[in-house]
Amino acid sequence: MKITLKRPARWWSRDAIRMATLFLTVLLQVSGCASEPVPSYAPPPSTFDRAWSAAIAAARDEGAQILSEDRASGIIVGNRGEQEVTISVRSQADGSVRMEFGARGPKGSDPGLAGRISRAYDRRMGR
Repeated sequence: MKITLKRPARWWSRDAIRMATLFLTVLLQVSGCASEPVPSYAPPPSTFDRAWSAAIAAARDEGAQILSEDRASGIIVGNRGEQEVTISVRSQADGSVRMEFGARGPKGSDPGLAGRISRAYDRRMGR
């Protein structure tokens, strides 16, 4: 008596495997497509921030050393030699910024320092 073993029936065929492979390949390629990146939006600095930075830089342009910065009160204090430099930055109700530059020191010190800092500030602000 001769016994022959039958192989179990396959529920998949080579064609089915090829189709599944092709389908998965296409699916992965489509899902991996890159789109254009969404540009990130960074709002420009506020008027106050821009004025604050320009005021500090203007004082440094004229040789003043910044000693303290208090953004909450809007006061920048520095010195140049024996002169004390004070800059006041105030936000107005209409969104503009009011600037005040002052320099005081002993008699005979540089009387035009506050004016030069103000002009340096205007240059930095593009005026």
